[in-house]
Amino acid sequence: MTPIITIADLEALYAAPSEGALIKVTDHLTPAYALFIARSRFCVLSTIGPAGTDGSPRGDEGPVAIPLDPRTLLIPDWRGNNRIDTLRNIVADGRISLMFLVPGSGAAMRINGTAVVTADPDMTARFDRDGTQPVTVIVVRIAEAYSQCARAIKRSELWTSGDLSAGLPTTGQMLADAKVGFDGAAYDVASAARKGSLW
Repeated sequence: MTPIITIADLEALYAAPSEGALIKVTDHLTPAYALFIARSRFCVLSTIGPAGTDGSPRGDEGPVAIPLDPRTLLIPDWRGNNRIDTLRNIVADGRISLMFLVPGSGAAMRINGTAVVTADPDMTARFDRDGTQPVTVIVVRIAEAYSQCARAIKRSELWTSGDLSAGLPTTGQMLADAKVGFDGAAYDVASAARKGSLW
């Protein structure tokens, strides 16, 4: 394998980007971009820190992120596995990228910017669910917002290929593969019991 090591060599392999690919980038949420994010219940949140990169799925029963203003998004940090890799990276570095998806849509919405983590009560209270609040909220300052063309989602048949999960390992089975002697079956039973508590 011969790696490409210069930007000039890389750019020589590709045609010039279309007008649409160039004009779509804004430094704020346009009305159309804000509407897409308001309909998105799922995003992938990417950060970088001293230990490397991290990509984390985020999901909610309603909008996964809400705008504070056209240049700021709020994302609650709901209950997870408490590794807090993403939050550690944000505290250490602050650079962040988000990709929002909406089932059935061929488009995706991308956000690049910086973020901070806050536990301020006025922020966590915005996401109150019957008395339960996130421990922290990720506050994203938007530097770039833009839509992503539909080719990747269409190629993968992401929304039309049906349920492809048959035969996949459970989380417990994956953990048992990662550590000899781990009781994956017991983990799966306990995990099923916890599914009633999302927050």
